[in-house]
Amino acid sequence: MTTRRRFLAISAAAATFPSIGSAAPVYTWQGVALGARATLRLAHTDAKAISKRVAAEISRLEDIFSLYRPDSSLMRLNHTGRLDAPPFELLECLSLAGAVHKASDGRFDPTVQPLWACYAEASALGQAPESDVLGVALSHAGWARVRFDAAAIEIDPDMALTLNGIAQGYIADCVARMLEAEGLTNILIDTGEFRAVGSHPDGRAWPVKLSAGGEVPLITRALATSAPLGTTFDADGQVGHILDPHTGLPSPALWREISVSAGSAALADALSTAACLCESRNGVEQLTGQFVDARIEAALFI
Repeated sequence: MTTRRRFLAISAAAATFPSIGSAAPVYTWQGVALGARATLRLAHTDAKAISKRVAAEISRLEDIFSLYRPDSSLMRLNHTGRLDAPPFELLECLSLAGAVHKASDGRFDPTVQPLWACYAEASALGQAPESDVLGVALSHAGWARVRFDAAAIEIDPDMALTLNGIAQGYIADCVARMLEAEGLTNILIDTGEFRAVGSHPDGRAWPVKLSAGGEVPLITRALATSAPLGTTFDADGQVGHILDPHTGLPSPALWREISVSAGSAALADALSTAACLCESRNGVEQLTGQFVDARIEAALFI
């Protein structure tokens, strides 16, 4: 199975950041966020110390959102169906997920995790999921059955959430807020999705190159890219990872990739994911048009 995280790493590697007359060299830190390569670029005398604080913040947030850390907040919720006194970050992320779910007519739905698990388990055996198994998993999906407030988050038995279509962007936003609170600027954060805090140190925009071609200049803005075939479950690379919560089937492979920019990386992340389930550019435009700060940077058909 080609992993989505591998695709994101390739996409991130396709971005270049030339030193175009900056007064100080740009320092680059690399780490990992939710399995994807994370990068921080800045020009500052305390760049290494700042990077250590960023790494610590990413690790703290992984303790909330990771599906690979067994004691993360999300894993405990999925295991027990209830999480008391949930972290603010998880509540905030779920609130935004709910807004995008509504705006996308249910295309964006974090309750598809049981479906994703079906495809992943079958893929490991070199098979496609059995239709009856998929039907059971589909019956366990449904955003309307996710209940949350400051006291607790609850989901129905046999449900499970994945925030992989929004949490990487959300982590970039959290890192940006932390750095802005310290009075820092001229920084580019890449957690699989991009978030610029200010401009490049030379005063120009950060020039982010898309893997499919083209460039998006970022100043105090975020960019996210999704591709239906960025992760595939089959040897031929035709069964994509973005699943339709209405049918349980992978999104039709209409799009090569879709890139969305917004003031929030979490919003851009969720919208680019949901947009891959739209059947036309007009549908993508209608979706992003519901958020005043969002716009399509690229929507490329296969």
